[in-house]
Amino acid sequence: MKKDLKNINIKYLIGIDEVGRGPIAGPVAVGAFVYLEPEAKKYFRGVKESKQLTEEKREIWFEKIEKARKDGLIDFVVIFQSEKVIDKKGISFAIKKALAMSIAKLKIKPDEARVLLDGGLKAPIEYENQKTIIKGDVKEQVIALASICAKVTRDRKMRVLAKKYPEYSFDVNKGYGTRKHYEAVKKFGLISLHRRSFCKSIFEFAKNPNIS
Repeated sequence: MKKDLKNINIKYLIGIDEVGRGPIAGPVAVGAFVYLEPEAKKYFRGVKESKQLTEEKREIWFEKIEKARKDGLIDFVVIFQSEKVIDKKGISFAIKKALAMSIAKLKIKPDEARVLLDGGLKAPIEYENQKTIIKGDVKEQVIALASICAKVTRDRKMRVLAKKYPEYSFDVNKGYGTRKHYEAVKKFGLISLHRRSFCKSIFEFAKNPNIS
């Protein structure tokens, strides 16, 4: 049987996911997660992607992730791109830039990595051994772990911002366009954290006040 030369040097499995594509405020985040040791997979048996976990359970898993990194079993990087970049260049550009920065910071040689990405994400072209998987965060453990890293890190940032801007309840809505968030914007106005290009929906709120 002919050997697959592309896979001969593969030593690491990387998972990538993004969080915060849809909010009307705050940054978008991309998480890149890598197994450094084969036994790391067993360490995270039973993990689920971030949307299937409560905030409390995500924090518990994240503590386990941080311990595994300290023990040298894994590594992860989360990169933000701000609302200003999103407004100026678009959400797709912001995600692509954050993705490239996150995977580069893992410091894994492209020819030694297999990269699994959620949804429609693509890694830089030098990562020849990559695969985009629809609902990959549900199907692949390594992507689920990347999603938890991105989600917990972004949520923590939004909770910090909530202390500076308490009127907008970022600790609760995490920047998403909930009814109460829309009401706060109508009352207090937009601030620098709001994505102006996403805030057209606020004006639709007046026509459709049943938004949850």
